Amino acid sequence: MFQLRCTVRNCSHVLELKNDGLRCEAGHHFDRPKGGYWNLLQPQDKKSLTPGDTQDAVLARHRWLERGYADGLIGALKPWMKLGPGGRAMDLGCGEGTFGPALFGDSPAGYCGIDLSKKAIRLAAKRWPEGTWVLANADRFLPAAESSVDCIVSLFGRRPVQEIARVLKPGGRCAVAVPGEEDLIQLREQVQQTGRRRSRWETVVEELEAAGLKFQQHQRWQTSVELAPDAIADALAMTYRAVRRSQNHRAEQLASMTVTLAADLILLHG
Repeated sequence: MFQLRCTVRNCSHVLELKNDGLRCEAGHHFDRPKGGYWNLLQPQDKKSLTPGDTQDAVLARHRWLERGYADGLIGALKPWMKLGPGGRAMDLGCGEGTFGPALFGDSPAGYCGIDLSKKAIRLAAKRWPEGTWVLANADRFLPAAESSVDCIVSLFGRRPVQEIARVLKPGGRCAVAVPGEEDLIQLREQVQQTGRRRSRWETVVEELEAAGLKFQQHQRWQTSVELAPDAIADALAMTYRAVRRSQNHRAEQLASMTVTLAADLILLHG
């Protein structure tokens, strides 16, 4: 199991596995999970009663990934993800757990996936019980010791740059994926009636370099897929792009269409 740190404010002691759960030397205790994940989320870290992605967004993303649309992306990322003996990887915003076993299936003891959505982390733990799954707010604190993680992964999620720099080993890898300029451009043109292209990856590199990481490599991944109406609905539901009533009406009128999927993949070192 991935060695975790206590998330109680101003604690961060090592959590030791006991019969009835995890305990730190300060006496803080986390019950053994029934759903296969550790709930390290603190009350002050929640901005709502149901933080993280909504259930609809989680399930839409689950169906999307089950269709295999990210298989090529996983293949492009795999060469960056190899862990040596005893290596550790943290997957920030791991979602419903597709990427963890796909990228680190040979190293379950060294893998930790973190997400703020209870629905997502439950699905992840059910999918791959061999990994360590944590419900927590990664933006506030990553439950790992300083300079203890070999590989940090952030795939289309939040990037707490100071925490990444804190836990990443010197020479460790940080792999980030952000939507590319062409991602779902045809769908956005139809639904939002705009096809504005925006490159994000340079800004991400600047943020991480400012925290002390060193840029190593950038590559673009892109493919075209044919989406049926149900896949179109999932593509809209799983993104953070607001869909107003008028846009929703236009989306409901769409038949099958070919769209571009694109991502910028960035590799940095600690």
